[in-house]
Amino acid sequence: MKLVSRSQWGARAYRLPNGATLYSGTRRRGVKLHYLGTAYSDRPHDKCDDYVRQIQAQHMDGNGWSDIGYSFVVCTHGYVYEGRGLRRRNSANGNTTLNDQDYAVLLMVGSSGLVKPTEAQLNGARDAIDYCRKEGPAGTWLGGHRDGYATSCPGDPIYAWVKAGAPRPTAAQEDDPMAGMTKQDIYDAVWKTDQVAAPDTAPDRKTNTNWQPQSYIKDIGNRVRAMDARLTAQSAAITKLAQLVGSNVDTAQVVAAVEKAIADAVVKVSVDVTGPDAS
Repeated sequence: MKLVSRSQWGARAYRLPNGATLYSGTRRRGVKLHYLGTAYSDRPHDKCDDYVRQIQAQHMDGNGWSDIGYSFVVCTHGYVYEGRGLRRRNSANGNTTLNDQDYAVLLMVGSSGLVKPTEAQLNGARDAIDYCRKEGPAGTWLGGHRDGYATSCPGDPIYAWVKAGAPRPTAAQEDDPMAGMTKQDIYDAVWKTDQVAAPDTAPDRKTNTNWQPQSYIKDIGNRVRAMDARLTAQSAAITKLAQLVGSNVDTAQVVAAVEKAIADAVVKVSVDVTGPDAS
């Protein structure tokens, strides 16, 4: 809940003694929702506290009330401004009995201009309702100003939301492309889809232009193991050459010995890599 205290929005001090009138009893029946009943246009959030102070001034200086009339005020950005709060009786529901019976929560929308509350505002109003119920405490009854008093407040859009139980708005959910997929489906989509360009050295590149990722991984593994085989063959050849250096043999015999050592090692490793038991 994005609660803005009276000191935070710059509220004027309420007038005594009526501004300090407490609710009778320890529990409200519920919460009534209100709208401005005049034209309203949205504004940046840093201007919302100005408007709340404007409402308070109109109620105190224009109506002669002791304070802003509402228990809480909710702006279009979802912030909940503390009005008279949870302990001091509101003056917005129509008469003393109605004011004492339920908390009064104003949504900053009008009878013209901006008439539909925003999703953030509905969430804020829901926060205010829950706050009244938990901390007030208030019962579960929920209604509009028009319930029990002859007025069009809080307007049809808010009243319809109230009668639906004031649900929190839910963002539209996009279809999940992975919904219902098994692990095997995901594996096949990732590793078995022919969407990777075949390597330039592939013998069938002209007819098989795309490879599966798993084929690439296997090819890389084969190349790495073949490279290891060549290094092993070279090491063996160098060892053989070292044994022959200084011996009474001709150059051709040394070359032949080295080539045979390399060929034997490469053939052995190649069979290990590409044979039926290769992983």
